[in-house]
Amino acid sequence: MAKAPHPAPPRPAAPTTQAAPVRVAPAVAAAQAAINEPSTGARNIVRALEEAGVDTIFGMPGGAILPTYDPLFDSTRLRHILVRHEQGAGHAATGYAAATGRVGVCMATSGPGATNLITALADAHMDSVPVVAITGQVGASFIGTDAFQEADIVGATMPVTKHSFLVTDADQIPARIAEAFHIASTGRPGPVLVDIAKSAQQAGSTFVWPPEMDLPGYHPVTRPHARQVREAARLLATARRPVLYVGGGAVRANASPELLELVNLSGAAVVTTLMARGAVPDSHPQNLGMPGMHGTVPAVAALQKADLVVALGARFDDRVTGKLDSFAPGATIVHADIDPAEISKNRYADVPIVGDLKEIVTDLVVELTAAQAQHGRPDLEGWWKQLDELRATYPLGWAPTEDGLMAPQHVISRLGEIVGPEAVYVSGVGQHQMWAAQFIRYEHSRTWLNSGGLGTMGYAVPAAMGAKVGRPDATVWAIDGDGCFQMTNQELATCALEGIPIKVALINNSSLGMVRQWQTLFYEGRYSHTDLHTGHDTRHIPDFVKLAEAYGCVGLRCTSTGDVDATIKRAMEIDDQPVVVDFVVSRDSMVWPMVAAGVSNDDIQYAHGITPAFDRDE
Repeated sequence: MAKAPHPAPPRPAAPTTQAAPVRVAPAVAAAQAAINEPSTGARNIVRALEEAGVDTIFGMPGGAILPTYDPLFDSTRLRHILVRHEQGAGHAATGYAAATGRVGVCMATSGPGATNLITALADAHMDSVPVVAITGQVGASFIGTDAFQEADIVGATMPVTKHSFLVTDADQIPARIAEAFHIASTGRPGPVLVDIAKSAQQAGSTFVWPPEMDLPGYHPVTRPHARQVREAARLLATARRPVLYVGGGAVRANASPELLELVNLSGAAVVTTLMARGAVPDSHPQNLGMPGMHGTVPAVAALQKADLVVALGARFDDRVTGKLDSFAPGATIVHADIDPAEISKNRYADVPIVGDLKEIVTDLVVELTAAQAQHGRPDLEGWWKQLDELRATYPLGWAPTEDGLMAPQHVISRLGEIVGPEAVYVSGVGQHQMWAAQFIRYEHSRTWLNSGGLGTMGYAVPAAMGAKVGRPDATVWAIDGDGCFQMTNQELATCALEGIPIKVALINNSSLGMVRQWQTLFYEGRYSHTDLHTGHDTRHIPDFVKLAEAYGCVGLRCTSTGDVDATIKRAMEIDDQPVVVDFVVSRDSMVWPMVAAGVSNDDIQYAHGITPAFDRDE
């Protein structure tokens, strides 16, 4: 088995409790022995990454970034993982960041190498994941001439990054990289691109660290306004039907301990969005599960019936709200978020709170304690009676299949039960993503990774690879569909060669399942180009077991419900190689509950043809 040219430095076995922005503040600079030594632009890149605390880079070399790969060869502090496609590098960096809370790093050459990163950067941008991408650019004198492998990657990525830099001066490289890490990891996290001309990489320079950052106008607000927090606490202390609407910002802010304290103190119902699964344990009696298009009936109903919605790190996206003007019609809205641009963007906030969510929730607990001392604890018995009735009447479940093949929901449910809540689960996009969000119990933050905002097929395998690199002691399962898997499965070669033993549960229904579901429901069963078999050919193409073996992985197949448990346990016994399990399941299974696009959450369907009856005025 091939190994990395240099041993990887120690990495955390569990998520860090706080994101690690690069330390370049003046006070820190004064306390450190300054580094000032002869260098080159390429060496500046490598040294800056080392000094920023980076331990792993996912990348692929090419002409415009080649000068940097030469000093990278000598680094004993950086592990470079050679991917098979630059999109894989971007998703791996995202998976690393999402699983650990640290900044993920990817690297690519100019032109197509850089443009192949765009999907991954857009994905990280939508889901607020801290990533720094380093790309090579043609020499400064060639920029704008349509030179070989030239692309305006700064212009192309501006809409899908927090910031993009173009560097043509070797002396500026340390400062720009330091600024990139600072921007990526502070405020609302997100991806930052640093595009560096080949001429700057080749030029002589001086390496200076810590550099002086120059970021005029970038001053993220972290401390919330005390009066706004006090008003939110008063509302929460006096509401009769309160709901805490928890979004992915709670995970990014590492706010789970503080959030749990607020949940216990408030007595409010809690819903955790697709991006926030695990932020509040599923076992907590106040957690109603996931809201939205494929959320639980109690979670959707609670928002519709609420008199107060406290949104914590959530953005009122369309997949949660349904038809916006009918969302939570009787609720006062408290909206807390690190990004002021999100406040009242989709739903007007009666009480806006801008700041770091960890600090907001900490302050809210203090103020809520004081408010309850003044107003007393609210009587929520009637509220919980309604919600518990909905939980009892509309539990999550599935119908038996009619074609004799396994129910995918059963496979995923058993995976979660056998593997347990300490593992990290990384999903692709589609039906299997929703089932994984619904039927696996999440007890911890940063154990559920998926592409939420962009909905990127092909996310799972490379993101799982990145998560496993960042948390080598954790069991990491990618839950993927056969459509998603065929977009990025080449990274299994990377996993096999680099000794990254991820496990893949392939939910193989021989079709583009979620698109097929919509064709069933809204297009009269006209299955236009969603069958992944060619015509009437019933062969399994590709044979995923043989494909896994060709990539140096262990391949297993399960076609019988009675073999599911034994197959999962066999996969769990293999620790020294990646494992791919081909679960052959029914293509007719559908994701329920469902709120169809563009309709009110009041019109949620519990199952095909079954609409729950809940009256928000009860």
